[in-house]
Amino acid sequence: KGLTVENSNTDAEGRLILGDALTKAAENNPELVFDFATLTGAARVALGADLQALFTNDDTLASELMAAAETESDPMWRMPLYDPYKDLLKSDVADMVNAAEGPFGGAITAALFLKEFAPDNAQWAHFDIFCWNGSPKPGRPKGAEAVSLRATWKLLRDRYGS
Repeated sequence: KGLTVENSNTDAEGRLILGDALTKAAENNPELVFDFATLTGAARVALGADLQALFTNDDTLASELMAAAETESDPMWRMPLYDPYKDLLKSDVADMVNAAEGPFGGAITAALFLKEFAPDNAQWAHFDIFCWNGSPKPGRPKGAEAVSLRATWKLLRDRYGS
């Protein structure tokens, strides 16, 4: 998209790579784009280990994903893309910084950063995920897990067939 970014936090490098990936995806004019990342600890602090943070630019997509999450027992929670927080990404030397300063709203500002790179005419969803079960649950053993994938796979099957 031609945006410049001041690398204000070298520990927030993952969002730089995701920004590039979203920009590349936009070249193909997709109608739907998902990105998944263990991007921030802030999402886990806000929602705990069981709920995955969902950010999206589209209310219909949010509703479909939330319904699929419920059906698939793949819990997630829609988080706000609170536009006034974009001010926290302002830079004096670039279009934006890669990470806001301070301890507040980290998952939101990270998602707002990614939104700048998402394809303009596509439904987009960002999942800020925590992929670890601290204890076993029915159908989910202790340890690593591919969270949010059951719900997104259901949405894709429902929309486009199996």
